[in-house]
Amino acid sequence: MKSSVGGKRVLGALSVLLLLFAVGCGKKEMVKSTDSAPGMASPSGETQEQIVSETLPSQTAMAEAEAGVAVTMERPSEFSDIHFDYDKSFVREDDKLTLREVADYLKANPGASILIEGHCDERGTAEYNIALGERRAESTKSYLVSLGVTPGDLPTVSFGEEKPLDPGPSEAAWAKNRRAHFVLR
Repeated sequence: MKSSVGGKRVLGALSVLLLLFAVGCGKKEMVKSTDSAPGMASPSGETQEQIVSETLPSQTAMAEAEAGVAVTMERPSEFSDIHFDYDKSFVREDDKLTLREVADYLKANPGASILIEGHCDERGTAEYNIALGERRAESTKSYLVSLGVTPGDLPTVSFGEEKPLDPGPSEAAWAKNRRAHFVLR
């Protein structure tokens, strides 16, 4: 009787493992079309090389990731980021020159718009960091408005801790991540 119960347990455990293996090991494959030669456009108008280059990480991105550098989908900016002190959202004196450059650009280019992204370091809860990132973006916007920029040209968004420039757990990394980033739209 004892061996029959043990055998059922072993059989049950093997069944569970087989099921987990079958369900958990599915892989997504990139299907290469054989209908067209390299360089020919797909129905969407893109060549195979364009599709592959858009879906696979670049060699630079892979090297940065291996080196421990965060690879975010952040769009580059013509303007430097401004930075904030720990748990603060006021504009620092050393960043006011950068904000004047942003304001001058917007005033010289009517119709231009700049998205202000608020970012935080990894400390604090996700909810707190979203709120802090929003305060940082709004503080940055308020300062630009005080320089004569139209508020409607300055939408804001908070990413909290979700898009770090430096994923390291050090004060130097955290200081880089406490920032406002500008995206020309």
